[in-house]
Amino acid sequence: MFDKVLIANRGEIALRVLRACRELGIATVVVYSSADADSTAVRLADEAVRIGPAASRRSYLNPAAIVEAARSTGAQAVHPGYGFLSEDADFAEICAQNGLTFVGPPPQVMAALSDKATARALMRRAGLPLPPGSVQTVATVEEAVEVAAGIGYPVMVKAAAGGGGRGMTVVASAADLPRAYVRTRAAAQAAFGDDRVYVERYLSEARHVEVQVLCDSHGNGVHLGTRDCSVQRRHQKLVEEAPAPGLSERTRAAMAAAALRGVLDVGFTGAGTVEFLVDEAEDFHFLEINSRIQVEHPVTEMVTGIDLVHEQLHVAAGEPLRLRQADVRLTGVSVECRVNVEDPDRDFAPTPGRLERFHPPGGPFTRVDTHGHPGYLIGPHYDSLLAKVVVWAPDRDLALNRLARALGEFDIAGPGVRTTIPFVARVLDDATFRAARHTTGLVDRLLCPPAGAPAAVAAAVA
Repeated sequence: MFDKVLIANRGEIALRVLRACRELGIATVVVYSSADADSTAVRLADEAVRIGPAASRRSYLNPAAIVEAARSTGAQAVHPGYGFLSEDADFAEICAQNGLTFVGPPPQVMAALSDKATARALMRRAGLPLPPGSVQTVATVEEAVEVAAGIGYPVMVKAAAGGGGRGMTVVASAADLPRAYVRTRAAAQAAFGDDRVYVERYLSEARHVEVQVLCDSHGNGVHLGTRDCSVQRRHQKLVEEAPAPGLSERTRAAMAAAALRGVLDVGFTGAGTVEFLVDEAEDFHFLEINSRIQVEHPVTEMVTGIDLVHEQLHVAAGEPLRLRQADVRLTGVSVECRVNVEDPDRDFAPTPGRLERFHPPGGPFTRVDTHGHPGYLIGPHYDSLLAKVVVWAPDRDLALNRLARALGEFDIAGPGVRTTIPFVARVLDDATFRAARHTTGLVDRLLCPPAGAPAAVAAAVA
């Protein structure tokens, strides 16, 4: 095991990794920007190194500064958390060239999986079902039109290098496709430096279900069950739960087996997530693979009792998996909601500001992962995630009630600060969600009630 690990991230995930390292007796180095000098992770770290100003590209997205911090402090490994450089194959390669272990899959595997078109081809080879569409990228408008005509509308034009919910455009008709194709390529070039796109059938009434996997460098792998992440706005998740509700055990088992087969086939190591879209008939289609720890990993930890960050570190140190599939047992239900500093009434616009009050909830089987505290200044520079409230219960109804209770206890206040808590409370109270019949269209339906809805209902969701 490592003696010292550098945490190349910020916020709640930096604190989460720091705590895991401390439990394993590993010294920690936290890098930080000038905007995060007073963060909890900086305060608790064994060592902290300022690597640049607030702008991400000059701090958390600066490989040279991170590597120099690791080398100067004697860190042996770099844990990237999620976001920032966590799925950057070039950064993983730079770490290797400097004698640092990157906590994640090998650079060549990460590079293949981060390219969605390449990942689709690899998963098709492994026997995973794909949504109808182009396996490889489409180079011209004419090719995109031909693919779309063959699979039928609506379609989605997606960036091959996309991520974080960006680089995707839904197209309803052939008349809209040429403009959407050009616009998505331009957006992909601006966001990712890569304008390649592909076209696939858009499943408007689908569930977003993912499978957590763990693999070592000795050819061993296990899956840790499913998570449902269908409650999304602009392809960003708001509520996640494990196991995925409303699916047959046969479908869950088939998805998990397919996910594990796919990652083992490409030589994946570490903690990863295979994402699927599931239609009304419970047919599932491969979406993408995330080569990092997920924001929603706590719900899997709650139902399995397995610390995923501990396992990441053991695998990165070259150890064989300490688990076999028979050791993985799922108990009860866990639900997580993200508390973002955003105003749902203004299209989820960020609302930075200083926290005058910050009192997270507690109670039985209630976990809050957060870097917030009274007096904390939420700046405009980074992701708006402030906290994750995670609960466990023996059954789904009690888990949802427990989460609603916990959210009702959360006290957050500051000038201009708004959060997504009231909107999540509406989700938890929605009859379709309660019945586990929701799809990725739930948030849009709550924000825009259907024409002809009773006035009382329309007012409730306005």
